[in-house]
Amino acid sequence: MKRRAFLQAAAAMPALAALPSAVRETLAAETAGGWRTYETVTRVEIANPSGVTRAWVPLPFTEKTDWHNPLGNKWTGNGQMKVVTDGKYGAEMLYAEWKPGEQAPVVEVTSRFATRDRAVDPLKKNPGAPKLSAAQFKINTAGTELIPVDGIVRDTAEAIVKGAKTDVEKAREIYEWIVDNTFRDAKVRGCGWGDIKTMLETKNFGGKCGDLNAMFVGLARSVGIPARDVYGVRVAPSQFGYKSLGLGSANASKGQHCRAEFFARGVGWVPVDPADVRKVVLEEPPGNLAVNDPKVVAMRKKLFGAWEMNWLAYNTAHDVRLPGSKTKVPYLMYTNGETGGKVLDQLDPDAFKYTITAREIKA
Repeated sequence: MKRRAFLQAAAAMPALAALPSAVRETLAAETAGGWRTYETVTRVEIANPSGVTRAWVPLPFTEKTDWHNPLGNKWTGNGQMKVVTDGKYGAEMLYAEWKPGEQAPVVEVTSRFATRDRAVDPLKKNPGAPKLSAAQFKINTAGTELIPVDGIVRDTAEAIVKGAKTDVEKAREIYEWIVDNTFRDAKVRGCGWGDIKTMLETKNFGGKCGDLNAMFVGLARSVGIPARDVYGVRVAPSQFGYKSLGLGSANASKGQHCRAEFFARGVGWVPVDPADVRKVVLEEPPGNLAVNDPKVVAMRKKLFGAWEMNWLAYNTAHDVRLPGSKTKVPYLMYTNGETGGKVLDQLDPDAFKYTITAREIKA
């Protein structure tokens, strides 16, 4: 599979039939291997612009893995556009800037990528498992502005993992504690910002994926287990039959979802998603399920070591200073924008005026 190339174009991507034969063959091979290919289109239109106007659109995860393969991006618009990164984590985004006087700033980004469901047995040693470098270990055990790894976070984690010996055992204890003690709070805007210190101090354990999976990451890091949030967006319905765990239409504008993973020596990165277990509890029909409901029990077991890949990964970045701006965001999962020095509300795509649509491409 060729590595992704970032391509700027004045038109959207060509139809599948017009793709080079090598690409079509790749799509066919991926389908045979359990891979599915998707396309997302993010369209940004800035209403009532004033002065200089800017936008930042997250791009797909750049790393090719056994569960994600980036296939390229194209964009069109009436401003200055280029790919930039956050500098620390390598999170890529399309940056667009419009000069004062542009009355209708617009940019449209089309991305293609392939995914397949991910499952890792954390108890099974992998002779070919990757190892973390010292730099990778450091960045994945360090605290962030909203996810500290000392004080009440470390004290809580140490109490949770007491008696557990291996990193996998400790991670499992943290995962189960989050499922048992937190809840999905529908009143939280967006996905939540992951202020886990405040959550622990106030004992208000309600939140959404950006809060609950941040809790997993912070607790794990505080006891020396490399862990990270992976920010992205759902792009399709769930094939597992869970209405709450997929899109209900092609509109993914509010489909953002954060996941988590931890690193186990001799195994590699292990996917987890305790937040989605709590989402099943709250939202899976008929709603407000008991924790011992068979649907919850099944997903609780599955989501320690697996992700359903009806989801596009963007990046693992925290505390992102948007290039070309003074604005810093806790993470880069939403489209961001500003005009006339005013930051636009990234959690309100209707007012900000951006849309994300997603579709599966059949080979």
